[in-house]
Amino acid sequence: MDSNIGLFNEAFPPVMDGVSVCVQNYAYWMQKKVGGVSVITPNVPGADYEAYEYEVLPYFSVPVPFRRPYVTGVAEMDPAFLSKIVKRNFKIVHAHSPFAAGNAAARVAKLRNIPLVATFHSKYRDDFSRVIPSEAVVNQIVKKIVDFYSQADEVWVPQESVIDVMREYGYKGPVEVVDNGSDLVADYPDAFFADARKELGIKPDEFVFLFVGQHIWEKNTRLVIEALERIKDTRFRMFFVGNGYAADAMKDLVSEKGLDSQVTFVGTVTEREKIVKYYAAADLFLFPSLYDNAPLVVREAAALNTPAVMVEGATASTILRDGENGFLIPNDADAFAEKLRELIHDPERVHRVGVQASRSIVRSWEDVVDEVLDRYNRLIYKKAMIARI
Repeated sequence: MDSNIGLFNEAFPPVMDGVSVCVQNYAYWMQKKVGGVSVITPNVPGADYEAYEYEVLPYFSVPVPFRRPYVTGVAEMDPAFLSKIVKRNFKIVHAHSPFAAGNAAARVAKLRNIPLVATFHSKYRDDFSRVIPSEAVVNQIVKKIVDFYSQADEVWVPQESVIDVMREYGYKGPVEVVDNGSDLVADYPDAFFADARKELGIKPDEFVFLFVGQHIWEKNTRLVIEALERIKDTRFRMFFVGNGYAADAMKDLVSEKGLDSQVTFVGTVTEREKIVKYYAAADLFLFPSLYDNAPLVVREAAALNTPAVMVEGATASTILRDGENGFLIPNDADAFAEKLRELIHDPERVHRVGVQASRSIVRSWEDVVDEVLDRYNRLIYKKAMIARI
């Protein structure tokens, strides 16, 4: 089998998050440009992996406790998967996870003596701290994560501020910054925005807020709801798109705050055409997460001229300049509400900042993948030269 590039990750559509979208776009553009791409991921029951232009090799999986709809599994325990993977002649493998999928990538790299690239996408310590009460156990897990990245030929992060997170975890090796991209980079006509608002039932005088992402408390979704409570006398609509363990609790909190008539929980949206309409209809993208490293959704919203409101000092917010291509707030509900009230009354400023966001923080996936393929080729050449010495 002529597979040159192996992309390994714990999540892949229909499980939707920023990393799965990243892997999907890597695979699509690499297949289009050079071919020979395989995505290796745990199997999601009911998923149609034959629908892609590239090969998807799923392996046996089990649900991740407390993190529905995520799944995991040990690739080497699936005989059918093993019989397929040994026939692939990879020249390079890229791990987008330091867990089971990443470990499978590392073993393939070692077996074939090929380069291993590993991207650090998430604040993994936060994930484990939520479900494991023992700090000592969490520290051991973080150490294993650092050990995983230490064996890679090259370690990548999606933006420079993420390097600080890796250093906090104890990783001391070199790190390369390789941007994430966006598939939403078209020049949309004015009518597209008006039609999106009409289709979603938004009145002309309603100011629209949007959140897209996992419905988990780590993303500071409570702060969003508490801020909205303080401005419920204004004409606004809020859409929460996504799902997660805190979804029901968030809905309860919205009801408790008397916001049911202004807040809509959309659920998971997997169709890109549909999610684009929410981005287009929104005036502001509310993303005060302290958990994320480099969220794709902020760039996707910007592609539709929708600027983000983020917490100053957060790892994810370093791509924004306050009042120029986004808005920064303290991690405080009163300050958040005050900023929202101010911006509701200045829609021209919001639009101006949104246009600048689309120009400054949006890069196409095609452009990103051109850079990635160049980096892959240099690593393959370097590994081959070392092998000859």
